[in-house]
Amino acid sequence: MNISHIEHVGIAVPSLDEAIPFYEKVLGLKCFAIEEVADQKVRTAFFQVGQTKIELLEGTSEDSAISKFIEKNGGRGGIQHLAFAMADGVANALAEAEEKGCALIDKAPRKGAEGLNIAFLHPKSTCGALLELCEDPNK
Repeated sequence: MNISHIEHVGIAVPSLDEAIPFYEKVLGLKCFAIEEVADQKVRTAFFQVGQTKIELLEGTSEDSAISKFIEKNGGRGGIQHLAFAMADGVANALAEAEEKGCALIDKAPRKGAEGLNIAFLHPKSTCGALLELCEDPNK
């Protein structure tokens, strides 16, 4: 598996409207994009920190993975996933992970925020962390 860098850290938040001002006013970061990913039932907000991004995630439906994560955490958000940029593509990384016995959430890449191809590895195979594999199809 050829990981080039940490693409982003995904942080679930109950409300983007409440979280964005904290990241901007307290941490001095600038939100550069807000996007809804309808098929994942989530709204996202992105901040750049060096080569890595912070992705805030707000569920748009009670049955979204983000809303369920927040509910399990007593109504509070928290780090939900870690995303790696794959130099050789997500499909290749998925095949290699599966070959090595890793449980996959996604059997094939799908579209995520920012137009990235993404796929998730199941936490039961990754020592408890939800890991996202990402690639920019335009690079």
